[in-house]
Amino acid sequence: MNNRKIHRSIFPLIFLFIFINNIINGQTAFVNNMQTVTDSLSLKTIISLIIANHPSVKTAEEAINNANARIGLAKTGYYPQVDLSANYSNLQPVIKITIPSMGTFQLYPENNYSATINYKQLVYDFGRTRQNIEFENGNRALSEQTLEQVKQKLSILAVNNYYTLAFLQAAIKIKDEQLVILNQHLNYVEKMLATGSATEYEVLSTKVKISTIQSQLVDLDAALEAQQASLNSLIGTDQTAHPVVKTELSTDLPFIPADSIVSFAYHNRDEVLINEKRASLAELRYGMVKLQNKPMLSFLAAGGEKNGYLPDLNKPILNYVLGLGLNIPIFDGMKNKYNLSQAQSAITSISYESELTKRGISSELYTAEAYMNAANKKIGQFELQLKQASKAYSLAETSFKSGAITNLDLLDANTSVSESQLLLLKARIDYTASIYMLKAALGERLY
Repeated sequence: MNNRKIHRSIFPLIFLFIFINNIINGQTAFVNNMQTVTDSLSLKTIISLIIANHPSVKTAEEAINNANARIGLAKTGYYPQVDLSANYSNLQPVIKITIPSMGTFQLYPENNYSATINYKQLVYDFGRTRQNIEFENGNRALSEQTLEQVKQKLSILAVNNYYTLAFLQAAIKIKDEQLVILNQHLNYVEKMLATGSATEYEVLSTKVKISTIQSQLVDLDAALEAQQASLNSLIGTDQTAHPVVKTELSTDLPFIPADSIVSFAYHNRDEVLINEKRASLAELRYGMVKLQNKPMLSFLAAGGEKNGYLPDLNKPILNYVLGLGLNIPIFDGMKNKYNLSQAQSAITSISYESELTKRGISSELYTAEAYMNAANKKIGQFELQLKQASKAYSLAETSFKSGAITNLDLLDANTSVSESQLLLLKARIDYTASIYMLKAALGERLY
């Protein structure tokens, strides 16, 4: 009888030892997994791949090529126009004049031939061509700045996608670890139930917890697949790929000048620089409209051979013509007046847009700084929380061994450790991501 009592008291202790040992091994494996990175992409690699392959970058680069072509086209205003023209015509009836005692004279030949080289050169256009070249140079500068903006925006998308993936990967690992521990616990309490040392309530409660974690894993897996699809689209890889990212949680704080971060951002943000170039273009366009009613002086020259000259109508003879052409607009039906009004309105509109952009940048700066500071504070709070949860779990192990708490209490303490790890990781990810957002708000290049 005493031997049976001894066996019944030792049997639960054996299960208890195995269960606690599995939990400790699981926690150690989780920490090791969090520190190990295999075959994963860094943020720098992702940004490089996106900028090298994204169609938006290619489109912006092609816009620069287009601008270069327009500059060349504008410069053609300084070059002469030369062309060769050749004509043949047969005229019937041919007019002839008969003069008594002198004979009959034909005024022109039946077959008329001519070949002429024509030359036209703009002499003076009151700055039209120069203004047009400046305008197209401004368009190229705008296209170059737009390319930088496209790269920066894609880099921001890469940062957001990257850290979302990093968090989801870590969250799935934590939930998987929780699920392993719960299944170990379920196996333990089912065996304990068979010996009469546990209740059916403990078994059912464990199964409910397992179901909850499994449901959370379904949502996390779906979110991970969606983020991977988004990254595949950004990089330009096949949607069947499942990219894995490194968890990089260290980056330098942005350089924030002592005088004014807002002023610094105004001098570096692409949006402000683009508005400045747009304003410059609007001024140039206004100047071009003003020149539309100015005169234009051109030089004309033509030379070649043609027949039809007396006395031998069929003999080709060299000929030429030289001249100056002056075009003076007198009345254009008020077109120039309204074009000037439209150009002036464009200048005013851009000034309003620039003010709106600056207000948005100011808001982005202080929002990014606020999120960064909040995330930094959370790191300290969750580090303390994890420390307390780990200590509580250690005490729970001791209490469980002595029989002071139930299996569910021990499991709750273990879950608190896992949740604290997840919260701490999220705070660190949020802090790092917010640093990148602050850099972007200041106009610092992320690529």
